[in-house]
Amino acid sequence: MSDTCDNDADLKQLFLSSCPLLDVRAPIEFNRGSFPTASNIPILDDQQRQMVGTEYKKRGRERAIELGTRLLDGPAREHRLQAWTHFVQENPEGQMFCYRGGLRSRYCQDWLADAGVSYPVVSGGYKRMRRFLLQTLERCSVELPFVILGGRTGSGKTRLLTRLPRYIDLEALASHRGSSFGKLLQPQPSNAGFENSLAIQLLRQEQEQQARQADQSFGSGSIFLEDEGKLIGRVSLPQELRERMLQLPVVLLEEPVATRVAVSKKDYITDLLSMYQNEHGLDTGFDLFAEHHLQALKGIRKRFGGQRASECVELFQSAVVQHRETGDTELYDRYIALLLTEYYDPMYDYQFASKQRRVLFKGNAEAVMQWVGAANSPTGSSASAAVAIDSLAD
Repeated sequence: MSDTCDNDADLKQLFLSSCPLLDVRAPIEFNRGSFPTASNIPILDDQQRQMVGTEYKKRGRERAIELGTRLLDGPAREHRLQAWTHFVQENPEGQMFCYRGGLRSRYCQDWLADAGVSYPVVSGGYKRMRRFLLQTLERCSVELPFVILGGRTGSGKTRLLTRLPRYIDLEALASHRGSSFGKLLQPQPSNAGFENSLAIQLLRQEQEQQARQADQSFGSGSIFLEDEGKLIGRVSLPQELRERMLQLPVVLLEEPVATRVAVSKKDYITDLLSMYQNEHGLDTGFDLFAEHHLQALKGIRKRFGGQRASECVELFQSAVVQHRETGDTELYDRYIALLLTEYYDPMYDYQFASKQRRVLFKGNAEAVMQWVGAANSPTGSSASAAVAIDSLAD
């Protein structure tokens, strides 16, 4: 039987290669945190895990193993073996793990071997892999050359971010758009799951950064992060990264209110409604879409003020009625504009005061693209932009 990833270099390569992973821990453990390429096919379900754990505490290790063996005898063992075998056939280059690389993954490995299938176990299991990624988070959060992409709500920061040469989309990793209205249909990852995914992204950026340093023609190679608060929905940014973000240079995306209304309308009306209707059907999807907005308005009522929140509710409900009856979405514009100018902009103005001295450049999307392109070009007048980024990003 084989163990793999005996050192940190091996773990690094495992994550960089997007190696398929067979997580044989119980579902409750998987849901608390795993890895982007992991599939959960547990050797013990949650109830069985609890029973074995209780037996271990009361009567010791040997009795707990005996109980586990009895629970997995007969059809239960055959069912699991079939599922594992199918995973191995689909992912022959993969590896398996449990919490510490101990009994559970060993049993799985032994059963597969009895069926003529060899599959490696990650040495140290989830605990060691998680520790490696937390160390990666801590190191990369303070060492990589980040720049913040800021701007008012609705300015299209995420759209611009994904056009930039190097970036990490924190909202995509968190499965949330970041605002009070930003909840998506798919559930957010656990905080550990979010951190694991982020650490792997940082690991990839670190590898690219090392390659860029060996090839001076790449220019500054700044990595852009969208400006975020401490929380993205219900997941929190790692403390080291959050503290660094408060000191980083900022590029500001500036767009007129009309553009911001149009962007917000597409993201939070057109696209969001389509998501709900694709998932739940036309009528139920429309109802859930409307409830999404009404619940979000309820959530901001205290900070926004009762009168203005009530005005937003009335505008939204009128827009929904017209939308349902005629397909016309024009009335949403007043609702969105009120939220942007009366709720989000005052908060932005307050928060921007602490960022103003860190602003490197500001302009609309195309101006930012041109400026970033200049900063990453190795020749000509671009040198000043590259130096400006590097001097503040170090």
